[in-house]
Amino acid sequence: MARMTFDRRRALAGGFGLLIGLFLVLLGPAAPASAHAALVASDPGNGTIVPDAPNKVTLTFSESVQLVTGKVQVLAPDGSRADQGEPTVDGGTLTIPLRSGGGRGTYLISFRVISADSHPVGGSITYSVGAASAPPTSAIDDSKVDPVVRALIPVGKYLGYVGLVLLVGPALVLALLWPHRLSRRGPSRVIWTGMGLVGFSTLMAIWLQVPYSIGTGLFDVRVGDLRDVLGSTFGAVMLVRIGVLCAAALLLRPFLSGKGESKTDLALLGVLGVAALATWPLTGHPTASPVAGVSVVIDAIHLAAMSVWLGGLVMLGGFLLRQANERELSAILPIWSRWAATAVTALILAGVVQALIEVSSLDGLFNSTYGRLILVKAALAGLVLGVAWFSRRLVRSKQAEAEPRGLRRIVGIELAITAVVLGVTAALVQIAPPRTAEAASTASTSSTVTQTLTSSTMAMQVDIFPAAVGNNSIHLYAYTPDNKPLTVVEWTGTAALESKGIEPIQIPLLRITDFHAVGDIALPSAGQWTFKFTARTSDIDQQTLTMTANIS
Repeated sequence: MARMTFDRRRALAGGFGLLIGLFLVLLGPAAPASAHAALVASDPGNGTIVPDAPNKVTLTFSESVQLVTGKVQVLAPDGSRADQGEPTVDGGTLTIPLRSGGGRGTYLISFRVISADSHPVGGSITYSVGAASAPPTSAIDDSKVDPVVRALIPVGKYLGYVGLVLLVGPALVLALLWPHRLSRRGPSRVIWTGMGLVGFSTLMAIWLQVPYSIGTGLFDVRVGDLRDVLGSTFGAVMLVRIGVLCAAALLLRPFLSGKGESKTDLALLGVLGVAALATWPLTGHPTASPVAGVSVVIDAIHLAAMSVWLGGLVMLGGFLLRQANERELSAILPIWSRWAATAVTALILAGVVQALIEVSSLDGLFNSTYGRLILVKAALAGLVLGVAWFSRRLVRSKQAEAEPRGLRRIVGIELAITAVVLGVTAALVQIAPPRTAEAASTASTSSTVTQTLTSSTMAMQVDIFPAAVGNNSIHLYAYTPDNKPLTVVEWTGTAALESKGIEPIQIPLLRITDFHAVGDIALPSAGQWTFKFTARTSDIDQQTLTMTANIS
């Protein structure tokens, strides 16, 4: 009766841990960012005014991207399509060809692409030809992600991680540590369950990637959209994983039955296991890392160590500590203890390297959602390590062999905590790492200040780039009130920062065309600068207009 009560408590603890893990998974998608690439530059620049219509638009991202069919366009001021032909991608550079002879006014560039780590990146920017106007409205919502799809993606990843745990570790224990006298029926069910979960999560990932990529609902999936996903890098990796699973299933049947098992089959299963593990980092953050090759290998090691350790614990707590006798346990537990120590060491080292690559700074560790989840994961891992250390002491003292109940209790606690760790891990893959946020921040701070100054007789467009301390370029454009180019005979300008006692600095301006002038000025300090520009249109007519701009 006491044993049954304990088993129930252990089962409840494990179930509670799994529920907490799933709860954290569902919380993960609520994080602020899902796009893991950042638009860092564009030509023409966002918000700038160019004198002549360009023949192409170039967008530059912080990592390589892939196109989404029909989700890149440029709209003219009248709402018509200004792009012509198919856009092209070269690494992180997206080029959109434009129709010749574009009219004056503001153009809207809207885009939705897939970043290297399989997340959609959407948004829109504007530029103007000649003069600014009311921007057109795009019918495409380029940043939309269906909330149901967003929530299901980490759930699918969680199921995949659980499947790996139930597949890799148990298969290894069954191949190398399982006593011949014990039935393989229970472990076989565990392994087939793991196989099924990995397969289901893979099919689920393929299906969800379609609405995730194009921004539609869960069941708004067309054959063409599915074909596009299968033809992408993400789809190719998923198809490889399915192929590996099918090949492994053929080899597992004789292995699990204990009949016809051979060393060649076991070696092939090992190769297939490595290939399967490699498919996880090939569709995640590691592929977009600054050191992608290192990150992919490290992530695969991390997954392998996790699968061996936790899968071995499942076999230990679920079968061996219940069914093996004292003599068998005396042979199995020391070997398992060394395996666990090696796996945990690899897990820690790989996790630290991953965190260093993705977080990149202490500020990112403490002041970002990704960094804080890393800290939560590290704290939980430390708790598990403490429990594992205690279980290793039991194994070394030989107490676990004579009385395995205590070790079973400890294994149950380890599995309950690691269920939560898996939940945090599944949430992490949906959150942009700090290095991406830093790239986006750098892009946003290196932007052009654009203002239109007006009077009764003229409109003056002012562009200041990069609006930062140091050397800045200034472009001035003059127009009549009805938005036609206005001839300016002479331009003059000054810049002052009264809050810091900086008197007006003369801005040397060069007349480029009848209505366009450029100049360069070194701004020595950050703050709210006051700019005054005078445009002389005849011997007796001139206008002086004033603006303020924040220089960072």
